[in-house]
Amino acid sequence: MKHPEILCVGELLVDLLSTEYAPDFRSADTYRRYAGGSPANLAMNLARLGQSVGLVATVGDDDAGELLREAVADTGCDVSLIATAPDPTTLILVTKSRQVSNFEAYRSADKYIAPEQFPEDYLAECRLFHTTAFALSRQPARGSIMAAAARVAAAGGRLSIDVNYAAKIWPNRLEALWVISKYIALGGEGAGTLVKCSEVDYERLFDEPVEEVAEAAGSILDLGAGVVCLTLGARGSYVVSEAGSFATPARPVEVVDTTGAGDAFWSGFLAGYVNKLDWEDCALRGRAMAEQKLTTDGPLTTAISLDELRPE
Repeated sequence: MKHPEILCVGELLVDLLSTEYAPDFRSADTYRRYAGGSPANLAMNLARLGQSVGLVATVGDDDAGELLREAVADTGCDVSLIATAPDPTTLILVTKSRQVSNFEAYRSADKYIAPEQFPEDYLAECRLFHTTAFALSRQPARGSIMAAAARVAAAGGRLSIDVNYAAKIWPNRLEALWVISKYIALGGEGAGTLVKCSEVDYERLFDEPVEEVAEAAGSILDLGAGVVCLTLGARGSYVVSEAGSFATPARPVEVVDTTGAGDAFWSGFLAGYVNKLDWEDCALRGRAMAEQKLTTDGPLTTAISLDELRPE
Protein backbone atom coordinates (compact mmCIF):
# COMPACT_ATOMS: atom_id res chain seq x y z
CA MET A 1 0.00 0.00 0.00
CA LYS A 2 1.30 3.44 -0.93
CA HIS A 3 1.70 5.71 2.08
CA PRO A 4 0.19 9.22 2.15
CA GLU A 5 2.21 11.97 0.47
CA ILE A 6 0.93 14.53 3.01
CA LEU A 7 1.20 14.03 6.78
CA CYS A 8 -0.71 16.36 9.12
CA VAL A 9 0.59 16.10 12.67
CA GLY A 10 -0.83 17.31 15.96
CA GLU A 11 -4.09 17.88 17.78
CA LEU A 12 -7.15 15.72 17.15
CA LEU A 13 -9.79 16.68 19.69
CA VAL A 14 -13.46 17.20 20.42
CA ASP A 15 -14.71 20.67 19.53
CA LEU A 16 -17.83 21.63 21.47
CA LEU A 17 -19.09 24.48 19.31
CA SER A 18 -21.87 26.80 20.40
CA THR A 19 -24.96 26.72 18.20
CA GLU A 20 -25.41 30.48 18.64
CA TYR A 21 -23.19 33.53 18.45
CA ALA A 22 -22.11 34.74 21.87
CA PRO A 23 -19.29 36.81 23.41
CA ASP A 24 -18.29 34.12 25.93
CA PHE A 25 -19.12 30.70 27.38
CA ARG A 26 -21.50 32.10 30.00
CA SER A 27 -23.69 33.63 27.30
CA ALA A 28 -24.16 30.50 25.16
CA ASP A 29 -26.69 27.84 26.12
CA THR A 30 -26.21 25.01 23.62
CA TYR A 31 -23.09 23.35 22.24
CA ARG A 32 -22.68 20.71 19.53
CA ARG A 33 -19.78 18.27 19.22
CA TYR A 34 -17.48 17.99 16.20
CA ALA A 35 -14.17 16.35 15.36
CA GLY A 36 -11.66 19.19 15.54
CA GLY A 37 -8.10 20.35 16.01
CA SER A 38 -6.29 22.34 13.33
CA PRO A 39 -4.18 19.51 11.82
CA ALA A 40 -7.21 17.20 11.87
CA ASN A 41 -9.39 19.83 10.17
CA LEU A 42 -6.67 20.33 7.59
CA ALA A 43 -6.26 16.59 6.98
CA MET A 44 -10.00 16.04 6.58
CA ASN A 45 -10.32 18.97 4.19
CA LEU A 46 -7.37 17.73 2.13
CA ALA A 47 -9.00 14.30 1.96
CA ARG A 48 -12.24 15.93 0.78
CA LEU A 49 -10.14 17.62 -1.90
CA GLY A 50 -8.99 14.18 -3.07
CA GLN A 51 -5.44 14.44 -1.73
CA SER A 52 -3.34 11.57 -0.36
CA VAL A 53 -3.18 12.48 3.33
CA GLY A 54 -2.67 10.89 6.74
CA LEU A 55 -3.08 12.20 10.28
CA VAL A 56 -0.61 11.60 13.11
CA ALA A 57 -2.31 12.28 16.45
CA THR A 58 -3.08 10.81 19.87
CA VAL A 59 -6.51 10.50 21.48
CA GLY A 60 -7.77 8.93 24.69
CA ASP A 61 -8.69 5.28 24.96
CA ASP A 62 -12.32 6.29 25.32
CA ASP A 63 -15.57 6.76 23.39
CA ALA A 64 -14.58 10.27 22.33
CA GLY A 65 -11.31 9.04 20.87
CA GLU A 66 -13.05 6.32 18.89
CA LEU A 67 -15.62 8.81 17.58
CA LEU A 68 -12.82 11.10 16.40
CA ARG A 69 -10.91 8.31 14.69
CA GLU A 70 -14.06 7.25 12.81
CA ALA A 71 -14.86 10.83 11.79
CA VAL A 72 -11.39 11.29 10.27
CA ALA A 73 -11.44 7.88 8.58
CA ASP A 74 -14.83 8.63 7.01
CA THR A 75 -13.24 11.40 4.93
CA GLY A 76 -10.74 9.01 3.37
CA CYS A 77 -7.79 10.20 5.46
CA ASP A 78 -5.31 7.53 6.62
CA VAL A 79 -5.77 7.02 10.39
CA SER A 80 -3.26 4.22 10.93
CA LEU A 81 -0.89 6.58 12.78
CA ILE A 82 -3.48 7.80 15.30
CA ALA A 83 -2.52 6.34 18.69
CA THR A 84 -4.33 6.09 22.02
CA ALA A 85 -3.15 7.18 25.48
CA PRO A 86 -4.50 6.40 28.96
CA ASP A 87 -5.43 10.06 29.47
CA PRO A 88 -8.82 11.34 28.25
CA THR A 89 -9.32 12.80 24.79
CA THR A 90 -8.64 16.54 24.62
CA LEU A 91 -11.67 18.85 24.56
CA ILE A 92 -12.07 22.45 23.36
CA LEU A 93 -15.11 24.61 24.15
CA VAL A 94 -15.61 27.04 21.25
CA THR A 95 -18.05 29.92 21.57
CA LYS A 96 -18.95 30.89 18.02
CA SER A 97 -18.21 34.39 16.76
CA ARG A 98 -18.49 36.22 13.44
CA GLN A 99 -14.93 37.46 14.01
CA VAL A 100 -12.52 35.44 16.22
CA SER A 101 -14.18 32.66 18.20
CA ASN A 102 -13.56 32.41 21.94
CA PHE A 103 -12.25 29.07 23.24
CA GLU A 104 -11.26 27.20 26.39
CA ALA A 105 -8.96 24.18 26.13
CA TYR A 106 -9.06 21.08 28.32
CA ARG A 107 -5.86 19.37 27.18
CA SER A 108 -4.94 15.80 27.87
CA ALA A 109 -4.14 12.99 25.40
CA ASP A 110 -3.18 15.18 22.42
CA LYS A 111 0.34 15.87 23.75
CA TYR A 112 1.34 12.18 23.81
CA ILE A 113 2.64 11.93 20.25
CA ALA A 114 5.54 9.46 20.27
CA PRO A 115 8.47 8.72 17.93
CA GLU A 116 6.93 5.32 17.15
CA GLN A 117 4.09 7.11 15.31
CA PHE A 118 6.52 8.11 12.55
CA PRO A 119 7.59 4.91 10.76
CA GLU A 120 10.53 5.37 8.43
CA ASP A 121 8.64 4.11 5.39
CA TYR A 122 5.91 6.72 5.93
CA LEU A 123 8.39 9.55 6.27
CA ALA A 124 10.32 8.39 3.20
CA GLU A 125 7.21 8.88 1.02
CA CYS A 126 6.12 12.14 2.66
CA ARG A 127 6.19 15.11 0.27
CA LEU A 128 4.63 17.54 2.74
CA PHE A 129 4.80 17.46 6.56
CA HIS A 130 2.49 19.86 8.41
CA THR A 131 2.08 20.75 12.08
CA THR A 132 0.95 23.61 14.33
CA ALA A 133 2.09 25.79 17.19
CA PHE A 134 -0.55 24.07 19.34
CA ALA A 135 1.05 20.67 18.67
CA LEU A 136 4.55 21.96 19.44
CA SER A 137 3.50 23.56 22.73
CA ARG A 138 3.83 20.44 24.88
CA GLN A 139 6.26 17.59 25.41
CA PRO A 140 6.65 14.76 24.49
CA ALA A 141 4.84 15.69 21.25
CA ARG A 142 7.26 18.56 20.54
CA GLY A 143 10.37 16.41 20.49
CA SER A 144 8.72 13.68 18.43
CA ILE A 145 7.42 16.14 15.84
CA MET A 146 10.66 18.09 15.53
CA ALA A 147 12.67 14.89 15.00
CA ALA A 148 10.25 13.59 12.36
CA ALA A 149 10.15 16.95 10.57
CA ALA A 150 13.95 17.00 10.40
CA ARG A 151 13.94 13.53 8.80
CA VAL A 152 11.36 14.57 6.21
CA ALA A 153 13.29 17.72 5.33
CA ALA A 154 16.56 15.79 5.06
CA ALA A 155 14.87 13.37 2.63
CA GLY A 156 13.70 16.23 0.40
CA GLY A 157 10.15 16.68 1.69
CA ARG A 158 8.71 20.10 2.43
CA LEU A 159 7.61 21.36 5.85
CA SER A 160 4.51 23.40 6.68
CA ILE A 161 3.26 25.03 9.86
CA ASP A 162 0.21 26.93 11.03
CA VAL A 163 1.36 29.44 13.62
CA ASN A 164 -1.88 29.14 15.62
CA TYR A 165 -0.31 30.63 18.74
CA ALA A 166 -2.39 31.50 21.81
CA ALA A 167 -1.19 32.27 25.32
CA LYS A 168 -3.94 30.03 26.74
CA ILE A 169 -2.20 27.10 25.04
CA TRP A 170 1.42 28.23 25.39
CA PRO A 171 1.92 30.78 28.19
CA ASN A 172 5.65 31.27 27.58
CA ARG A 173 5.58 33.46 24.47
CA LEU A 174 9.35 33.70 24.06
CA GLU A 175 9.72 29.92 24.29
CA ALA A 176 6.99 29.57 21.67
CA LEU A 177 8.75 32.00 19.34
CA TRP A 178 12.04 30.13 19.76
CA VAL A 179 10.51 26.68 19.10
CA ILE A 180 8.46 27.85 16.13
CA SER A 181 11.52 29.58 14.67
CA LYS A 182 13.53 26.39 15.12
CA TYR A 183 10.85 24.36 13.31
CA ILE A 184 10.72 26.85 10.43
CA ALA A 185 14.51 26.68 10.10
CA LEU A 186 14.35 22.89 9.70
CA GLY A 187 13.02 23.49 6.19
CA GLY A 188 16.55 24.38 5.14
CA GLU A 189 17.91 26.83 2.66
CA GLY A 190 16.36 25.13 -0.38
CA ALA A 191 12.60 25.15 -0.76
CA GLY A 192 11.99 26.38 2.79
CA THR A 193 9.06 25.89 5.15
CA LEU A 194 5.56 26.98 4.15
CA VAL A 195 4.16 29.17 6.93
CA LYS A 196 0.57 30.24 7.52
CA CYS A 197 -0.05 32.82 10.22
CA SER A 198 -3.19 34.81 10.91
CA GLU A 199 -2.96 38.48 11.78
CA VAL A 200 -4.31 37.70 15.27
CA ASP A 201 -1.75 34.94 15.84
CA TYR A 202 1.07 37.17 14.63
CA GLU A 203 0.13 39.85 17.14
CA ARG A 204 -0.06 37.27 19.93
CA LEU A 205 3.29 35.65 19.10
CA PHE A 206 5.34 38.76 18.29
CA ASP A 207 3.56 40.94 20.87
CA GLU A 208 3.10 43.77 18.40
CA PRO A 209 0.34 44.92 16.02
CA VAL A 210 0.46 44.31 12.28
CA GLU A 211 0.96 47.88 11.13
CA GLU A 212 2.60 47.07 7.80
CA VAL A 213 1.52 43.74 6.32
CA ALA A 214 4.62 43.37 4.14
CA GLU A 215 6.89 44.05 7.11
CA ALA A 216 5.08 41.53 9.33
CA ALA A 217 5.18 38.80 6.69
CA GLY A 218 8.79 39.63 5.98
CA SER A 219 9.75 39.17 9.62
CA ILE A 220 8.50 35.57 9.41
CA LEU A 221 10.28 35.06 6.09
CA ASP A 222 13.48 36.17 7.84
CA LEU A 223 13.16 33.20 10.21
CA GLY A 224 14.04 30.97 7.27
CA ALA A 225 10.61 30.35 5.73
CA GLY A 226 10.28 29.65 2.03
CA VAL A 227 6.77 31.07 1.70
CA VAL A 228 4.73 33.05 4.24
CA CYS A 229 0.99 33.51 4.01
CA LEU A 230 -0.41 36.10 6.40
CA THR A 231 -4.19 35.78 6.60
CA LEU A 232 -6.02 39.02 7.30
CA GLY A 233 -9.65 38.07 7.89
CA ALA A 234 -12.01 40.25 5.92
CA ARG A 235 -9.04 41.87 4.15
CA GLY A 236 -7.92 38.62 2.51
CA SER A 237 -4.35 37.35 2.59
CA TYR A 238 -0.80 38.39 1.76
CA VAL A 239 1.84 35.99 0.44
CA VAL A 240 5.55 36.63 0.32
CA SER A 241 8.47 34.49 -0.87
CA GLU A 242 11.93 35.08 -2.28
CA ALA A 243 10.23 35.29 -5.70
CA GLY A 244 8.06 38.25 -4.69
CA SER A 245 4.79 39.07 -2.95
CA PHE A 246 1.12 39.62 -3.69
CA ALA A 247 -2.20 40.24 -1.94
CA THR A 248 -5.39 38.26 -2.45
CA PRO A 249 -8.42 40.34 -1.43
CA ALA A 250 -11.36 38.69 0.31
CA ARG A 251 -14.73 38.57 -1.43
CA PRO A 252 -17.94 39.41 0.45
CA VAL A 253 -19.79 36.36 1.79
CA GLU A 254 -22.56 35.80 4.33
CA VAL A 255 -20.55 34.58 7.33
CA VAL A 256 -22.20 31.72 9.20
CA ASP A 257 -19.25 30.23 11.12
CA THR A 258 -15.61 31.37 11.29
CA THR A 259 -14.34 28.31 13.19
CA GLY A 260 -11.93 26.38 11.00
CA ALA A 261 -11.85 28.95 8.19
CA GLY A 262 -8.07 29.26 8.45
CA ASP A 263 -7.68 25.48 8.20
CA ALA A 264 -9.95 25.47 5.15
CA PHE A 265 -7.87 28.22 3.55
CA TRP A 266 -4.62 26.35 4.12
CA SER A 267 -6.08 23.09 2.79
CA GLY A 268 -6.88 24.78 -0.51
CA PHE A 269 -3.45 26.41 -0.57
CA LEU A 270 -1.58 23.17 0.15
CA ALA A 271 -3.70 21.16 -2.28
CA GLY A 272 -2.71 23.68 -4.91
CA TYR A 273 0.94 23.32 -3.91
CA VAL A 274 1.06 19.51 -4.18
CA ASN A 275 -0.67 19.82 -7.56
CA LYS A 276 2.11 22.19 -8.70
CA LEU A 277 0.05 25.36 -9.02
CA ASP A 278 1.78 28.71 -8.69
CA TRP A 279 1.52 30.63 -5.42
CA GLU A 280 -1.21 32.98 -6.63
CA ASP A 281 -3.36 30.05 -7.75
CA CYS A 282 -2.71 28.36 -4.39
CA ALA A 283 -3.95 31.47 -2.57
CA LEU A 284 -7.05 31.67 -4.77
CA ARG A 285 -7.86 28.00 -4.09
CA GLY A 286 -7.38 28.74 -0.40
CA ARG A 287 -9.75 31.69 -0.57
CA ALA A 288 -12.41 29.58 -2.26
CA MET A 289 -12.13 26.87 0.42
CA ALA A 290 -12.33 29.46 3.19
CA GLU A 291 -15.46 30.90 1.60
CA GLN A 292 -17.08 27.47 1.63
CA LYS A 293 -16.26 27.08 5.32
CA LEU A 294 -17.39 30.60 6.29
CA THR A 295 -20.80 29.96 4.74
CA THR A 296 -21.20 26.52 6.37
CA ASP A 297 -22.33 25.86 9.95
CA GLY A 298 -19.87 23.36 11.38
CA PRO A 299 -17.24 21.49 9.36
CA LEU A 300 -17.40 20.87 5.63
CA THR A 301 -18.89 17.45 4.92
CA THR A 302 -18.75 16.72 1.18
CA ALA A 303 -16.07 15.88 -1.37
CA ILE A 304 -14.70 18.88 -3.25
CA SER A 305 -12.81 18.90 -6.53
CA LEU A 306 -9.79 21.16 -6.73
CA ASP A 307 -11.11 22.22 -10.14
CA GLU A 308 -14.28 23.52 -8.41
CA LEU A 309 -12.05 26.03 -6.63
CA ARG A 310 -10.65 27.37 -9.88
CA PRO A 311 -10.62 31.18 -9.94
CA GLU A 312 -13.45 32.78 -11.90
